[in-house]
Amino acid sequence: MQIRPGRSYPLGATYDGAGTNFALFSEVATKVELCLFDDEGVETRHELPDVTAFVWHGYLPNVPDGTRYGFRVHGPDDPVAGHRCNPSKLLLDPYSKAVEGDIDWNESMYGHRLSDPDGPANDDDSGPSAQRSVVVSPYFDWDDDRPPRTPWHETVVYEVHVKGFTACHPSVPEELRGTYAGLATPEAVDHLTRLGVTAVELLPVHEFTQDHRLVEKGLRNYWGYNSICYLAPHHEYAATGTRGQQVQEFKRMVRTLHDAGIEVILDVVYNHTAEGNHLGPTLSFKGIDNAAYYRLAPGDRRRYTDYTGTGNTLNTRHPNALQLLMDSLRYWVTEMHVDGFRFDLASTLARELHAFDRLSAFFDLIQQDPVVSQVKLIAEPWDVGEGGYQVGGFPAQWSEWNGKYRDTVRDYWRGQPATLGEFALRFTGSSDIYEPTGRRPDASINFVTAHDGFTLHDLVSFNEKHNEANAEGNRDGESHNRSWNCGVEGATDDDEVLELRARQRRNILATLLLSQGVPMLLAGDELGRTQHGNNNGYCQDNEVSWYDWQGADLALLEWTRWLLHLRKEHPTFRRRQWFEGRPSGGTADIGWFSPGGSEMSEQDWVAGFAKSLGVFLNGDAISGRHDGGDPVTDHSFCVLFNAHHEPLDFRLPQQWGERWSIVMDTAERLPPAPDADHRSVESGDPFEVSSRSLVLLRRLA
Repeated sequence: MQIRPGRSYPLGATYDGAGTNFALFSEVATKVELCLFDDEGVETRHELPDVTAFVWHGYLPNVPDGTRYGFRVHGPDDPVAGHRCNPSKLLLDPYSKAVEGDIDWNESMYGHRLSDPDGPANDDDSGPSAQRSVVVSPYFDWDDDRPPRTPWHETVVYEVHVKGFTACHPSVPEELRGTYAGLATPEAVDHLTRLGVTAVELLPVHEFTQDHRLVEKGLRNYWGYNSICYLAPHHEYAATGTRGQQVQEFKRMVRTLHDAGIEVILDVVYNHTAEGNHLGPTLSFKGIDNAAYYRLAPGDRRRYTDYTGTGNTLNTRHPNALQLLMDSLRYWVTEMHVDGFRFDLASTLARELHAFDRLSAFFDLIQQDPVVSQVKLIAEPWDVGEGGYQVGGFPAQWSEWNGKYRDTVRDYWRGQPATLGEFALRFTGSSDIYEPTGRRPDASINFVTAHDGFTLHDLVSFNEKHNEANAEGNRDGESHNRSWNCGVEGATDDDEVLELRARQRRNILATLLLSQGVPMLLAGDELGRTQHGNNNGYCQDNEVSWYDWQGADLALLEWTRWLLHLRKEHPTFRRRQWFEGRPSGGTADIGWFSPGGSEMSEQDWVAGFAKSLGVFLNGDAISGRHDGGDPVTDHSFCVLFNAHHEPLDFRLPQQWGERWSIVMDTAERLPPAPDADHRSVESGDPFEVSSRSLVLLRRLA
């Protein structure tokens, strides 16, 4: 089989029905060998015959989809100069669209001897132990698939793990549990639609590796923040096979979710790769062009600049590394039909020389790209480097995980003093953070729990983490839970403690889903999922992290569904524009008042002991439409917050209404029934709000 020069673009393996074109970028290579593997694992090598602008390329006829391949790159092995080429290492294609197999960890996977990291190169052949890239056919029948294109202000994000969601689901066929196909089953989709979420945000599904360190401990990388191929769906989540079938299965999952009106957002990890630091393995980028793909430490190019805490940082200052990132994003939108991305440690991607830069090449490329700029873009606006906390610092078309919202809501319901002013800002969309940059409330992705940290159940149940199963001496994860003991202060017995903790879960969910901005719900929180105090389940690919459907808290599930339905029905809770806070047509669009019924004074806001307040939300005129039409109208509401450990009497201000109906009270174990007869309250009359509870009232007159 004679190899032809082929084409230098597109990069990767491109199957055309008659054969496959292969193209690989390497500025330092002196020769590149394409390695093909038959069904028995026998390797055949072909030297790529041509190079154009540092892209090595060749075309082989009669190479079908499903063919396994890799590369061997010849070139300088000079770590002092930043180069780590080693043809004894079989390398994954950075543009792999599918990957087969798992790494058989041994010394051959490293470019150095484990006993002598700075010594001579390790020339052991890694081919028998390495993963293989797979040639993939691009053909798929999308039928009439259309993206839901849910407006941001109507979006509810559900952060979910592909495997954990169905791994223990009793109604999902056993052979489909924990897979893309499992997430697309009627049982799984029914839960999402009945719950009322509009988008699933999938924890990483780019191909990732099982870390050598974890495998030696009998653990696994469950979360997947260890990417190695940015165009390939992770092979372990496929029920139908790993010779390209995982691509077809992923596409079917997206098509099914779109049919149900649910968007698919990917959590993407472009800030680092699975190759680690200078002591890490040689799997792909490191052996192809180390200095192009990674940021090397100034003054010591043997080592890596690490803004991520994982050993390396992708070099987004290099045009070819940036091209990989952008090609990956476009591929997932155009070929896999996903609807958006959440960028892990996004501040890392925007660092130029060292500091975060809103004018970085990364932002410029996103802004100018006609495909990527049109989907949902979410930043995790921090990294572990100096100056990396950048909440509010991203450009206009970005939304951000709002860590300040998380911390403030937690502190408020824990009863911490002097949080009322900031709590009010977070509840109304964090205008102090996002309005100055020209953004709307939907720039704030509001969350209280996420994959990284305690579940909602554990948040209100544990004061200390219990990560002993992670085999790190309980030193990993958040250092503590900042004491939720105050959340059950005054409880007299175990039953009361349990009830108060259940109420705190309802309080947090109600606050989250009544706040302006975009709510993000951690999957499983609606079921009362517990990790038994483990707040860093990244390596727990077992029942600790999988969702317990049979042990679900059905009352909490009903509360969550009810709250999401309420939010959907009332645009008052999902406004497109900021509150003005001043009278409009005789009545303000928002007002704040103390339990006594008077408008909040400056002293009320700064009182260190204050734990309770009310807010009036005027539904008479709301800029709630996404099509630019006239404002819509809705009911007007009052929300009463009481974080005290004792009940309080509230009086509703008469200037905003005369009579009100109690719609919801988190002191109740179950949400109101659809035909419930709601108690009415007259403005000015005192009525009791239970300790640590939230009450919602609708204006009647």
